[in-house]
Amino acid sequence: MIQPSYLRKGDKVGIVSPSRSITFEEVHPCIRALQKSGLEVVLGSHIFSRFNQYAGTDEYRRKDFQQMLDDDSILAILCSRGGYGLIRIIDKLDFTRFLLHPKWIVGYSDITVVHAHIHERFGIETIHATMPKNILSDIPDDSFKSMINALFGFPLTYSCNRSPLSRNGSAEGILVGGNLSILYNLMGSVSELNTDGKILFLEDIDEYLYHIDRMMMNFKRAGKLSGLAGMIVGGMTKMNDNTVPFGKTTGEIIAEAVTEFKYPVCYDFPAGHVERNLALILGRKVRLSVGKDVTITF
Repeated sequence: MIQPSYLRKGDKVGIVSPSRSITFEEVHPCIRALQKSGLEVVLGSHIFSRFNQYAGTDEYRRKDFQQMLDDDSILAILCSRGGYGLIRIIDKLDFTRFLLHPKWIVGYSDITVVHAHIHERFGIETIHATMPKNILSDIPDDSFKSMINALFGFPLTYSCNRSPLSRNGSAEGILVGGNLSILYNLMGSVSELNTDGKILFLEDIDEYLYHIDRMMMNFKRAGKLSGLAGMIVGGMTKMNDNTVPFGKTTGEIIAEAVTEFKYPVCYDFPAGHVERNLALILGRKVRLSVGKDVTITF
């Protein structure tokens, strides 16, 4: 995998809105936090546009992303928020200049579209991390600090408590993944993930339990689970049930889907749609150790 250059103080970062709409008031705390970290912030021309739910028309959102991809002075592109919309523009983006001068793409949720596309098409690392919408103060929290650490190239090692559902073991592999619903949506496209030998990270929000089961069964039938080196399950937030209960928790659904495989699995890792959303370098070889505690080393 190709690693974009790490940032230094004085470097420029861009903020764009490729999905749902956002306001200046929502982005301002992040701008201040980035400036206090020594970075120069450049906003997309249409970042605050609005067209129905989207941050402007498809063409506005495409133009902003394309401008940031083509600007060699911008060393990282932060997506302002998720929602929905990237799938509508991903195939209209020209990555020619980006391939000559790779830069960090940062975000999560709907941004999984561009993470997966860049990994499968170009073999370039990206960062699954918090977004400006989630940064409510210019006083850095753990989520923001971990994103800055990833961008500046500081060593990343995370430890967390072991969930009772977790399966012990150690594994090494390229970390891939992101939002489960988005990855499911990318199946059969040029952005579909190859998971063989990889460590798969999954997270999601506001899904019905039977939808989670449906997606995991699809992953299993498509061979996305059998060849894994390991699995990391992040936040599975605000899950819904029907009037007649599904009968399993999200963790139990995932555990059942991988029960016949032997690789280590950890649950409830602090990444995704959770308050403490630690940065993950997707496309980077990592070591996962699940025992008394869970450790992930990049």
